[in-house]
Amino acid sequence: MSDNVPDLSSHRFVRACLRQPVDHTPVWFLRQAGRYMPEYMEVRRHHSLIEICKRPELAAEVTITAAEKLDVDAAIIFADLLLPLESMGLDFEFQAGEGPVIHRPLRDAAAIAALQTTRASELAYVGEAIQRVVGHFKGRLGMIGFCGAPFTLASYMIEGGGSRNYIETKKLMYRQTDAWRMLLDKLCIVLREFAAQQVAAGADVMQIFDSWAGALSVEDYRDFVLPATRTLVREVQALGVPVIYFGVDTASLLSAMRETGADVLGLDWRTPLDQAWRSLDYACAVQGNLDPITLFAKPELIRTRVHQILAQAGGRPGHIFNLGHGIVPGTPVENVQAVVKFVREYIPPSPAHGEARRG
Repeated sequence: MSDNVPDLSSHRFVRACLRQPVDHTPVWFLRQAGRYMPEYMEVRRHHSLIEICKRPELAAEVTITAAEKLDVDAAIIFADLLLPLESMGLDFEFQAGEGPVIHRPLRDAAAIAALQTTRASELAYVGEAIQRVVGHFKGRLGMIGFCGAPFTLASYMIEGGGSRNYIETKKLMYRQTDAWRMLLDKLCIVLREFAAQQVAAGADVMQIFDSWAGALSVEDYRDFVLPATRTLVREVQALGVPVIYFGVDTASLLSAMRETGADVLGLDWRTPLDQAWRSLDYACAVQGNLDPITLFAKPELIRTRVHQILAQAGGRPGHIFNLGHGIVPGTPVENVQAVVKFVREYIPPSPAHGEARRG
């Protein structure tokens, strides 16, 4: 956060992002509105994913329904990482069973040079949806906006979809470095404007998803990704909101990710939270990090795992409870609700006794 930006809110979620004391650990979930929830699937019976994203009343409805049903501390706007690509002139579609597909992937400098950066206003429907959610909750919940990180969006644009090895992405990164940097610069221009729209609409916090950064070595991350990501983080913070930066399978990258200056680092489930936070010298807040598949376990084991993570956090200001990735289809809704209950019943150990008690 910039030194001249005033304290945003007394809400526990925002306070935790800023490593300020809270009355209890805030909790929300990645993909808390999605295919595991019957109310969402009912909406999907009549509308495509993209249609929901582009119709503010529908995006707000599924956002609000999920946040209320789960009784979480923050709502995250229902949108898709790839929406900015259309405004840059790169169309995509979702194919059944295959995820997003880009039919004209970027493979050279000429294609990158043709990308547009002046049409971010076309994404205003996301801000309109945020306004509706903020108007509904009236400050009772934190409001999270989000965007993809430059590397993750660039990888989709180059590969034409998801990938296991990111061969085309790394080939362009290694062999056409000037074109690679031009692509990240263009993405930063669009993403900065996209974030500004969301903050103006009422987002309290912005989460930047670097979903595929775990495909990178530490050296490649530092050389080819960190500079642009750090620029984006700082420009979003300059809007007056904290930034959460999240990637998957990024335990080896945490110290480099910390150099982005993000207020909060999202942790996946592969690294114990206490080890990860200690490795960061407690210099930022952390979010996480229950394995999402744990939500298929019996309640007793879920409670144990939730309380273990909270014990690892040790009551230190700056922990936001979340999963280590998104809720998957088929997850029992009642188990997601139970996690919220288990977080709130937990009583941190007192210094005198050193043991956690259950409420």
